Amino acid sequence: MPNLIHNLEIFRIFISPGHDFKGRHGHERLNHGSQSVDSVECVNGRGLEGDRFFDYREDFKGQVTFFELKVADTVERLLGLEDFELSQLRRNVIVSGVDLNELIGKRFEINGVEFFGSEECSPCYWMNEALGPGAEALLKDRGGLRCRILSSGTLRLGEIQLKVVL
Repeated sequence: MPNLIHNLEIFRIFISPGHDFKGRHGHERLNHGSQSVDSVECVNGRGLEGDRFFDYREDFKGQVTFFELKVADTVERLLGLEDFELSQLRRNVIVSGVDLNELIGKRFEINGVEFFGSEECSPCYWMNEALGPGAEALLKDRGGLRCRILSSGTLRLGEIQLKVVL
C-alpha cells in the first residue's frame, strides 16, 4: 500500500518549562508561560527538549501535542476572544492542512521524524479558565492530537509534507 502524503504548514511551535494546570485540581493555575520557537528537537521516547513533558514518564502518550489552526480560529470566533494567543491552547505544534483525528492510531512522519498518534488530546475543565467559558465543550472531539515520538529529529516552522506510514 502506498504512503499517504499531506501538504501542511507548521504554523507555530511552543514549549513550556512547567505545568500550569496538571495536578492543580482545587488550586489556581500556575503561569509558567510558553515560549514560541522556530524549531524544536524531538527526542525518541522522551519528548521535546525544553518542554514540561520531556522525560515525564516512560512511554508517555503525549510527548508532543499537535493542534489544528482552523480549530483555533473557530474557538476564537465562537468564544469572542479578544487578545487570543495560540499559546493559550497549551499544545506544542499548531498546524494547518490535515485533520488530526485521522492520525489517531497511525504512524506518520514529518521532516524525517516519526510519530505515533496516540489519542485525542481531550480538553478538560481547565480550558474554560485558559480560554473562557464554553471552551471545554467547544473543543470536544477536536482538542488536538497526543503523540509518542518514535525517532529523533528537528521540527521547524514552515510548509512541509506529512507522510502517513501504513
